[in-house]
Amino acid sequence: MGRISKKRKEVLAKYDLDKTYSLAEACDLVKEITTTKFDASVDVSVRLGVDPRKANQMIRGTVALPHGTGKDVRVLVLCTPDKEEEAKAAGADHVGLDDYIAKIKGGWTDIDVIITMPAVMGKVGALGRVLGPRGLMPNPKTGTVTMDVAKAVQEVKAGKIDFRVDKYGIVHSSVGKVSFEGVKIKDNASELISTLIKMKPAAAKGTYVKSIYLSSTMSPSIQIDTKSVVA
Repeated sequence: MGRISKKRKEVLAKYDLDKTYSLAEACDLVKEITTTKFDASVDVSVRLGVDPRKANQMIRGTVALPHGTGKDVRVLVLCTPDKEEEAKAAGADHVGLDDYIAKIKGGWTDIDVIITMPAVMGKVGALGRVLGPRGLMPNPKTGTVTMDVAKAVQEVKAGKIDFRVDKYGIVHSSVGKVSFEGVKIKDNASELISTLIKMKPAAAKGTYVKSIYLSSTMSPSIQIDTKSVVA
């Protein structure tokens, strides 16, 4: 067996691997067991009783986190010239169309979210091979294809995130930073989990929320008692 570091011993002294914690307990505990020198992200993983291969059990949507993500989200708006000033005033980091499409085709993807308009989706659609694998392709279902680009920019900057179940039936999402107060992490996590619960497909049978884990960058995962968040 390998040698356990001093920091690891300190973490294990505060944390019971075999215990399930309430969401409130876990949100306080994750702050205590995080030893990174940077402000680590706090992530939630929810395993759902769905089969993502079936269209009627695909879980995808958006949620506005009450306290934001703690991350400076870089937003690109691809729009017609008449919408450019509106997008800039709302806080978009990059605004344009043809010039940015050319940059993306050349491999540039130094952004977190792309917002666009229905009228230019014909041009944006050609970027699918570049944007799709990176999760950057705008989609009407996540509110990133809209005529109201200013509102979309403001929502993303304020903490609106999108989520999608993976092929294993798990939704992974960041819900804040370790520097957040425990109660703010809890509020954000609760908002995400309650949104997922409301989206339960009629076709999903048996237990819907199978497990929930909370962790930070490089910290152990904390198992949450699903009864503490699922009525």
